[in-house]
Amino acid sequence: MIYHLLVPLSDAVPGFNVFRYISFRTAWSLITALLFCYLFFPRYIGWLKQRKVDQIIRDDGPESHRLNKVGTPTMGGVTILAAIALATLLWARLDNPYVWMVLIVMLGYGAIGFVDDWRKVMHQSTAGLAGRWKIFWQVAIGGGVLGAAHVMGWVEPVLALPFFKHAVIDFAELWTGAPDWLGWLYPMFGVFVLVAMSNAVNLTDGLDGLAIGPVMTSAATYAVIAYLAGHAEFSAYLDIQHVAGAGELVIMCTAIIGAGLGFLWYNAYPASIFMGDVGSLSLGGTLGMLALVTKHELLVVLVGGIFVLEAVSVILQVGSYKMRKKRIFAMAPIHHHYEQRGWSEPKIIVRFWIISIVLAMVALSTLKLR
Repeated sequence: MIYHLLVPLSDAVPGFNVFRYISFRTAWSLITALLFCYLFFPRYIGWLKQRKVDQIIRDDGPESHRLNKVGTPTMGGVTILAAIALATLLWARLDNPYVWMVLIVMLGYGAIGFVDDWRKVMHQSTAGLAGRWKIFWQVAIGGGVLGAAHVMGWVEPVLALPFFKHAVIDFAELWTGAPDWLGWLYPMFGVFVLVAMSNAVNLTDGLDGLAIGPVMTSAATYAVIAYLAGHAEFSAYLDIQHVAGAGELVIMCTAIIGAGLGFLWYNAYPASIFMGDVGSLSLGGTLGMLALVTKHELLVVLVGGIFVLEAVSVILQVGSYKMRKKRIFAMAPIHHHYEQRGWSEPKIIVRFWIISIVLAMVALSTLKLR
């Protein structure tokens, strides 16, 4: 918004020319989201406590959670999303379709999480929104956005393979004379990425600050990728697909970092508030959409490696129990396994953060390997 208001006046007021630069708007996007969360969260936490909007603790979870986390307010994701949306709308170019694609998915998935959290609080139950309805609405929202993008030609139906130069899968031209409808395989694949990342982040959000740390690391990684993909010279030098306009997504990525830092101030162990599904489902979907728009879809497995690990641990645990009637882990997701093994909560959180940072560095290194 600020770009559209002040840049046209830069001829009359030379100082306004600074708003043209992504670097300047990126910094202020982070600051805006950070200050919004830091200043607003105390009142929001107080409001939630008055209305007893508390996290519902699962009976089958670790004993320490039933002792220490009962009574902690939830749905902190509402403020996180408000901060990200405000910072993005203020500092990004609003004529950029990629900004709107990511925003719509973030807010749409946030709405799903809000309904889920609200039902849990109102019914004092961990059931919330039925899993099939979560998936239905995730597919509907993600499919709607990606389908529209496919029709408009905003996102090419091409899948880049990490570690290899010029290695891509073009869904529209899988073989000579391939029918046009094959291009729709890409939006279908994209929906899978969105749903998988959304639910993986949701599974990770089980300890104080555990999910938001890797979310910020992933957002920072995709900020770098978005800037490079949106820059014609840098993308040509690194031999990655050029996505004109992707640079504006850097502003949203840093808004996520700023909001995450502001939230972490109150979510750090011992947490004063949890993000809830309204935060985890939306932030996971946002990371998935960033991966798709910047054309680094498969790299999300590395960038969001912690989330993938958490999701895989649940799949393995459930599969092993159904097939062999034996459990692989003491408890799933895997962060609970380490709790059961006697690791303190802060130790698990910090070590998972370290792994997340290392994986992000590995992911960025693949850009040069090509």
